[in-house]
Amino acid sequence: MSQVANVRRERETEAKCVVRMLRVSPQKLNLLAQLIRGKKVAKALADLEFSRKRSAVEVKKGLESAISNAENNHSLDVDDLIVAEAHVGRAMVLKRFSARGRGKSTRIEKPFAHITIIVREQPAAAAKA
Repeated sequence: MSQVANVRRERETEAKCVVRMLRVSPQKLNLLAQLIRGKKVAKALADLEFSRKRSAVEVKKGLESAISNAENNHSLDVDDLIVAEAHVGRAMVLKRFSARGRGKSTRIEKPFAHITIIVREQPAAAAKA
């Protein structure tokens, strides 16, 4: 009665990384996901390095992790990798209250988000075509 092994959901030429519970709103994180989606990983890393957004540091760490997964776990060529998918999901929201005038209060929401980055090996000949 052993457990069934987890089935790999990605293709053989793909590697994935999920960065969870980032303290940034999904809307702001999606701007960074759009920035790197569809680019070669070297260009995407350079864009994140020089981005002025605060959460670009965490997204860059996630992209580097996906590249490492591709290289070490799946033996893919790093020079041929592109960012195939980068999508954002909502996580929990901390609800806080702020005191206002005349004895009232206002709700403050502090959202968290997840980002999933999938890199795919695309041979140089196919990329040019």
